[in-house]
Amino acid sequence: MSDTPVVDERLLALLRADLAAAHFTVDGVAERLGPVASAALHREQPLPALLATEPTATATTSDSCGVLVRLFTLGRRVGAAALASALPTLGVEGAVALGLVRLEGGPAGFGPVGAADGPSAAGADRTVVATCDLRPYGDDAHDWWVASDLSEVALGGPLRADHVLGIGGASTTLASWTVRRPVERALDLGTGCGVQALHLTGHASSMVTTDISERALAYAAFNLALAASEEPGAVPPLELLRGDLLEPVAGQRFSLVVSNPPFVITPRDEDLTLYEYRDGGRAGDTLVRSLVRQVGTVLEPGGVAQFLGNWEVPAGRTWREVWGEWLDEQAREGVPLDAWVVQRESQDPAEYAELWARDGGAQPGSETHSRMYAAWLRDFAARDVERVGFGIVTLQRPATDRAPWRSLDEAYGPVAAPMGPTVDAGLRARTWLAEHSDDEVLGVAWSCAPDVTEERHGRPGAEDPSVILVRQGGGLGRVVRAGTLLAAYLGVADGELTAAAALDAIATVLDLDPAAVRAELVPQLRDLVADGLLV
Repeated sequence: MSDTPVVDERLLALLRADLAAAHFTVDGVAERLGPVASAALHREQPLPALLATEPTATATTSDSCGVLVRLFTLGRRVGAAALASALPTLGVEGAVALGLVRLEGGPAGFGPVGAADGPSAAGADRTVVATCDLRPYGDDAHDWWVASDLSEVALGGPLRADHVLGIGGASTTLASWTVRRPVERALDLGTGCGVQALHLTGHASSMVTTDISERALAYAAFNLALAASEEPGAVPPLELLRGDLLEPVAGQRFSLVVSNPPFVITPRDEDLTLYEYRDGGRAGDTLVRSLVRQVGTVLEPGGVAQFLGNWEVPAGRTWREVWGEWLDEQAREGVPLDAWVVQRESQDPAEYAELWARDGGAQPGSETHSRMYAAWLRDFAARDVERVGFGIVTLQRPATDRAPWRSLDEAYGPVAAPMGPTVDAGLRARTWLAEHSDDEVLGVAWSCAPDVTEERHGRPGAEDPSVILVRQGGGLGRVVRAGTLLAAYLGVADGELTAAAALDAIATVLDLDPAAVRAELVPQLRDLVADGLLV
């Protein structure tokens, strides 16, 4: 019997219909669990959800959604009759045939996690155990379901080394930041269970998904086939390839490459389990560095690559210096690329070790956890690592013969959701700036974006403010400290006057040299245009 789900188009259509009818959707599960249990489950605390879905002897209606949550998300056994009621057209036999559950003999009863939820139907003592995690997922236009290996919450112990990760913070972050332009060919590199590929179905004419893990590709195939059962054409032509990084697609070209790679920096320690989903078999941050160096070879002119990553920052250096070195190396050895890197988090080695030593099921305070924690610290110390950065990388192959641009930004607080439209606009703005001179920038009648506000701070009783802040309401949430000249320009930037005319007028009023005013403000205008404060 396969340890991954099986693709059967007829049965998948029945499964999809039953899941929808059971309201086993993102909204349906949230409503069924309630806000407290839902929030706890997101923190990987299952008890509130277990209590919220516990069957009662006095229930008068079937609880299909609750049964499915308990079975596939929480890892509880359920009675075969309860599952048959929850999946009436697929049935228990169909769920077994798809590889989603297995039947076990013996009476059902109450007990700890893994025990059954009560007696099944009269004359039926069989219980059902989930063999995978299956949960709803979606966006504004789609209801999907994603199968993956059972989580730590369901297993209650360590994960297998070839564990196929389900929906997580990293995958949803990348999905939020991805540019959603219509594209001819898209590549999901390191697809895992296929979350990014599901999103690509909405704007790619054809797709290739790759992974080094055969089990991951099997899960991705199942999830995409389940999505395809919605209606003809729901999933564009698709190819699944096994291999490391870009090897399976060498010589091909894509309009968009997305990747949630196994970027976690993991010690090379024979006593530690190396998980395929988080560790690409490389020391330090060399996997992300390799991807930066190589991805341009599969991008067509104008093509975009977006991926998540961690990077090490040695003592005495900054993360921008590290990335400058990487990009210089990439430009020398490969196709020069525009680069927009947004660092979202920075941790010291102990913080990073604490985060990932818990991953996989090791409990803080246990001997296993302490051994892993120490291995991480020794590994970072061997390379004199002072900080570890995390962020989103967007690379673009220039469509014309021009010098590439670079933008290395920090955004540690909340940002717009989704971020894809902001990234798309930022790419277009930065590309326009790279292709136009300062005089051409001055020739545009810019306007302040609708989400831009101004704050003025001063001492009580002072006539003039001592600090003027220009704040972006959406996007990266940029806050810019504006001097007198920039504040004066933004006050008249309403799309009527070109920047040149407005700056010359300001210079005249303040009795300043117009050339000096332009020289001071043009770099600031370029920064505001790049991040969407001026449009």
